Amino acid sequence: MDVPKTQFDIDHVEHSVGGLRGHAFRRITHVSMALIPVIYYSRGEEIAGYFSVSLPEFVSYVFFAILAIEVVRLRFGIVIVGQREYESKQISALAWGAFAVCLALLVTGMEPFTSGAGFEAGIYGFPLIFGLTFVDPIMGEIKRIKRDMKVAIAVGMVTSYIVWIGCSLWLGTPMWVCILLAPLTVLGELPPVKYIDDNATMILFPLSGLLLLSPFL
Repeated sequence: MDVPKTQFDIDHVEHSVGGLRGHAFRRITHVSMALIPVIYYSRGEEIAGYFSVSLPEFVSYVFFAILAIEVVRLRFGIVIVGQREYESKQISALAWGAFAVCLALLVTGMEPFTSGAGFEAGIYGFPLIFGLTFVDPIMGEIKRIKRDMKVAIAVGMVTSYIVWIGCSLWLGTPMWVCILLAPLTVLGELPPVKYIDDNATMILFPLSGLLLLSPFL
């Protein structure tokens, strides 16, 4: 596979606010997003009830709040530690990730994706979000250090299958769904799209596949 030079010609550490520490903070923040489905499926109803709204309403309110902050940030060209310089002029990876995560939580909370209560309600939400939080930083670091897309894809694919099959063994996500959707998580990391961050596509691609498979669930 011939890899365009533009995929590797930007040093993300150099262009991250805070340098290497900022880059490390970005990665830690990314992985910590794995706590979102854990909290959502274990305490979500309780948290939403505190604000006297339904759980789906709470998810939408959270996204609208993040969107409002993003609009202000873009208006003044603000970038914080861990963000990259170019994000002062375009929608940030965090905002794209928030959009995709919220969409995944809302969609997988509808029929025919719901199943049981607590963690069991997240048979699709967990692997969708875990795929983003774990596969993306691993592939990103391999591309940054090794500058080898083939290795990044191979390791990303293994990691994605571990996530999806692990959720099948843990939560009961249909194995055939995991086998089909795991590659779509990795595929979401690949398109060199300028304005849509892979924090969105790594969830939106498998989520789209899940919607197409919904008649068979």
